[in-house]
Amino acid sequence: MSRPSTHASNTASGSLWMYIVGFVISIALTVGALWLVLARQFSTGTLLTVILLLAILQIGVQMFFFMHITDSPRPQFNLWILGLGMFFTFVVIAGSVWIMSFGAQGY
Repeated sequence: MSRPSTHASNTASGSLWMYIVGFVISIALTVGALWLVLARQFSTGTLLTVILLLAILQIGVQMFFFMHITDSPRPQFNLWILGLGMFFTFVVIAGSVWIMSFGAQGY
């Protein structure tokens, strides 16, 4: 008699652990940012910088653990598209800020 394969249960268990680890890391980053704001131990500039870094880490955790950015057969394609989207977002935001800050001088 052959034994039934347990490959499917191992894969499901592994992905469940990935979700749990991602969830715990996300909660830790969120609670850390909240604690920094409520503690008021840092200057505004330092606080904004640290919160921005925590937000970037949170984006990485979300992409890796929940959106499975590296699980496809061609993860480099996904990363290129993500980078292109981030570039376009930066250009739109920077252009909007530039237009808003210098547009009023012409009137």
